[in-house]
Amino acid sequence: MMLALRTRFQHFRALSSVTTTVPQIDNSSDFLSRVPHRKHPGILRVNMACLPIEAQDAVEVLLKKSPVRQLEEHVTSLSNYLWSRKRPPEDRDLREKAIELEKKFTENKHFQSDINIYQKEQKLKNDVLNSLRKNIYHWQPLSYTAQIGLVYLAARFDGGFAAVSRVLHEIYQRVPGFSPQTLMDFGSGIGSVLWAAHGIWGNNLKEYMCIDSSASMNTLSELILRGGSEQGEMHISGVHFRQFLPVSPKVQFDLVVSAYSLNELPNFAERERIIQTLWRKTGGFLVLIENGTREGHQLLMEARDIVLKGGDKEVWDHRPAFVFAPCPHQLECPKLAESSQIPCNFVQRYQPLKFSWKPSVRWEKFSYIIFSRGPVGESDRHWPRVVGPVLCRPRHVHCNTCCSDGKLHHHVITAKKHGKDLYRCARICEWGDRLPAITSNLGPDKTVCDEKECS
Repeated sequence: MMLALRTRFQHFRALSSVTTTVPQIDNSSDFLSRVPHRKHPGILRVNMACLPIEAQDAVEVLLKKSPVRQLEEHVTSLSNYLWSRKRPPEDRDLREKAIELEKKFTENKHFQSDINIYQKEQKLKNDVLNSLRKNIYHWQPLSYTAQIGLVYLAARFDGGFAAVSRVLHEIYQRVPGFSPQTLMDFGSGIGSVLWAAHGIWGNNLKEYMCIDSSASMNTLSELILRGGSEQGEMHISGVHFRQFLPVSPKVQFDLVVSAYSLNELPNFAERERIIQTLWRKTGGFLVLIENGTREGHQLLMEARDIVLKGGDKEVWDHRPAFVFAPCPHQLECPKLAESSQIPCNFVQRYQPLKFSWKPSVRWEKFSYIIFSRGPVGESDRHWPRVVGPVLCRPRHVHCNTCCSDGKLHHHVITAKKHGKDLYRCARICEWGDRLPAITSNLGPDKTVCDEKECS
């Protein structure tokens, strides 16, 4: 684990520009007079995400009655498949690749002279098709039957809940005045989102609209809410299940969430349509969460472009879209650069479901983006985001951050150069937190401490 963190840190340091800024503490809200440094408002992590005991008991009841055999092997197989899943190739990309291969084979291959033109064309066509089959990702839609739903429950309920809890907790902490009454969950699956949202806002949430095209998953989600029995009482009230999005373009929800669902859509046109619809339904915040892979990150950046550039013909709410998190800017993500092999992702520690093959503590790696209707949290929106492991060393701290200038920076923070307040706040920060700082241009190489100061 430590070797992996060190490798990631070294990659960030190589990728980050030689910063021309020196961060200084931003205490404009006077938080230092109210809370100690170890509880500064930039700390967003949830120490340990844990499913509610009611949900854990329901899972235990359902899996005891499950007809699935060799559950551990099925869970491992499905988890690996979902983690490595990619977007379906577009028809345009397939055509371009086929033309490229045809040109390559025509230039490099010497066909036998005794075969006619028709045979040559047929052989060329077969070679191109065989190459495409070997080198193009074969995307297939997942059909969530009752049995696959139970495997998914054992594989992803706890990790998905942890990621959603961490992301929604950021909204709750940064915008304490936001108290949603309605929530729509697209691709609701087994209900991780509604359990996480209920754990944060409780009975303030009056209506949950859960949208999933699989009737089996909707049934399973309802069984979990009923404690694993069809006759049980609903643990959370106001939950409605649908297989299709609401038709009326005027109906909005305070909070709209889509977690681990965009990769289940068959092409870009469908993803664009769904994302525009979700934004149209958003009254307060739109939350998108995907795997913490490069593929998941690119899916979210694709969604970011769709929302920010607009283009929706059915606009009823003219309030503009703003990126609320994780970016401290409205610019293009610096990690989309070709030189970056590490996506913008974050981690959350959680207590997994009680299976003999699962460890007592696990980490969920995820990527996310939150859009808000209009600017929210203007006073501290510029605070840099910590986008990698924080390395605390004697008398200095290494922080890799994404800053309001839309660039990655590697800061070496010391008490002497940056002040004791920022130094103490930086030492308590972890991956995914925000550094309560402002930056000012002071020339090149100003954040790299000299040997005497860092020794």
